[in-house]
Amino acid sequence: MKLTLSRHIGKFIFDRRIVILLIIAGLLVGGRSWLAEHPQHDPWAALDLNDPKGWATQRKLLALRDDVPACRAVLTRSNVAFAVLDPVGEGECRRDDRTQLGAYPLSPDTPATTCPVAIAMELWKRDTLNPLAQEIFGSKITRIEHLGAYSCRRMYGSEDGPWSEHATANALDITGFMMADGTRISVLNDWKGEGPRARFLHQARDGACGAFSTVLSPDYNAAHADHLHFDMDGRWISVCR
Repeated sequence: MKLTLSRHIGKFIFDRRIVILLIIAGLLVGGRSWLAEHPQHDPWAALDLNDPKGWATQRKLLALRDDVPACRAVLTRSNVAFAVLDPVGEGECRRDDRTQLGAYPLSPDTPATTCPVAIAMELWKRDTLNPLAQEIFGSKITRIEHLGAYSCRRMYGSEDGPWSEHATANALDITGFMMADGTRISVLNDWKGEGPRARFLHQARDGACGAFSTVLSPDYNAAHADHLHFDMDGRWISVCR
């Protein structure tokens, strides 16, 4: 009797383990199937800017900083026009990654940036700027005004201390926007307040935080009173202020 009972208990434990393994296997297969249908959430799927933004998008972006060929492959895969410029500079201001977007409404020019910044700019325009301009002003953005990307200097222009992300053009400073209907929005003049211009600027800043590693606005300090600073400094935790 005891032997029979032991066999039944052993069989029950064995069967339960089989059921648990089958459930786990089913979850894994189902999970991989779901990720295949939602590559924006899959950390192992190749980044494609035509996919919507997902859980894994920003980590994929940050991982591209040290892999320029892979980063440019993302632009090619996503059918984004760009040009590759020759490396220039020396020391801390050496710029090996000079990627210039081919069709981006930057003014007065389209500066060469690092490839991750170029990708983040594309995502910001697609996911935030264009929908926001249409929602608030019923118009399209025709011009994004900037102060430049490259400046061989340390942070805040000091003689020592950390080098600025601008030293390698891994940053871009935005000062304003022009809409197709003639509406002009200035960070310096329109940040404060509750009108549509201020709303646009604040939401544009918030949306940028999903694409860039660091986003600094007039809310951060007086040095940013007239512009929005964006960079891809490689941190795994984003800064959004």
